[in-house]
Amino acid sequence: MSETRRFTAEQLGEWHREGGVLLERFFTPEEMAPCRVDMDALYGDRRDADAPARDDKEAGAIGVFSRDQFRNFDDMPFDCSPALNLLALHPALIQLARAALGTDSVHLYQSHSWAKFTGEADFDQSFHCDFKNHTLTVPAESARARTINCMIYITDVEDDLGAIHYVPVSASDAVCGGERDPFGPEEVQAPLQAVERSGAGPQGSIFAYGIDVYHRGTNLTRPGGVRYTLTASFKTAGNDMIGWSAWPVSFMKPWHIYFEHCTPDQLSCLGVPLPGDGFWTKQTIERTARRWPMWESEPYLNAL
Repeated sequence: MSETRRFTAEQLGEWHREGGVLLERFFTPEEMAPCRVDMDALYGDRRDADAPARDDKEAGAIGVFSRDQFRNFDDMPFDCSPALNLLALHPALIQLARAALGTDSVHLYQSHSWAKFTGEADFDQSFHCDFKNHTLTVPAESARARTINCMIYITDVEDDLGAIHYVPVSASDAVCGGERDPFGPEEVQAPLQAVERSGAGPQGSIFAYGIDVYHRGTNLTRPGGVRYTLTASFKTAGNDMIGWSAWPVSFMKPWHIYFEHCTPDQLSCLGVPLPGDGFWTKQTIERTARRWPMWESEPYLNAL
């Protein structure tokens, strides 16, 4: 594994075969520290350290979805430092997405910050697949037409801190015969729970999974527990079957952070053409520079 490549061929193979893989300590403690500060700044004042855990379910009971589970959940950009904002565009993460999807051209189509605190909600969910709100069709068989969804652990995410639970593809195929229902019908819930795995991992880890993988959220039961995560979802550029965020819709958010700190390669993952693309002319570069005064336009000018 090279210095910049933070995953192995074996881990990539597991993602392709089983639809999910935990990459422990993908990010360094030094990279995570300012992101933890940012999450505290965004959500820390919403925590009730004395709230009792909601752990009164019977053994084997299956949870449900509720709006409360997404109370502290927001699309990027975030009103904080560049550290958290640029985490989903970290070069090592882009490299992972390119390798998984088998293409050099990827787009980040979703990124959320998500804070969970013990007792603020019942976070226990039923098994489901995410393709219901990522596409109007179904997950493709071709890797290039699929997605890779990354849950980045900004805090330790242990089993008593709401670790995601998932079912490897081979195990869910044995239960469902290869069928995928985005909502997870009642009759498969107990059989899937019997073969589920925990995605628990230390700070800086990533759980990478596909939109056809059965998974569910679990409750925080540790007194005063905190779980901070960031999601980052990538697709092949031009794959119009997949979507979530139309980034320009949130134009009132602090997009200047990206134009001030991103490389052309990182900006390309947001749909900004690379230097040398036919979109760039002297006029379009000048207008973009007026819109984002701190943008480094020299690479684009040099490529004209």
